[in-house]
Amino acid sequence: QVQLVESGGGLVEAGGSLRLSCAASGRTFMDMGWFRQAPGKEREFVASITGGSPYYADSVKGRFTISRDNAKNTVYLQMNSLKPEDTGVYYCASRTMFSPYYALSGSYNYWGQGTQVTVSS
Repeated sequence: QVQLVESGGGLVEAGGSLRLSCAASGRTFMDMGWFRQAPGKEREFVASITGGSPYYADSVKGRFTISRDNAKNTVYLQMNSLKPEDTGVYYCASRTMFSPYYALSGSYNYWGQGTQVTVSS
C-alpha cells in the first residue's frame, strides 16, 4: 500500500522558518514535490525534484529549499523567510513515471493528506 505522510506544519510568525517532511512507503518514486492550497484558491506548485534536479515556483525561489533522502524515501521542504501569503495546506506529491511537467499537479499520481502551514503577520 502506497502512503505519503507529511509532517512539520504549524504556526509561525512572518520571517520564521519551518521544515516539512514527507515520508513515502510502499514503493520507490521517480519524482517528488510539494504543492499548496490557500483558502479559496486553487492548488499551486511549490517545488519538486524532477530527474534529480530541483525546481521552484517563482514565489518561493531563494526562500525554500527542496531536498530528498533516497535511502529514507523522504522529501523535505525547508521554508525560510516565511510570509503570510505562504499560508495554506501543503501537499506532498509523487509520481512513478517520468514527466517533464514538474509543476503540473495532474502529472503526479500519489498525494499525501496535507499539512497546515500558517504564517502570521
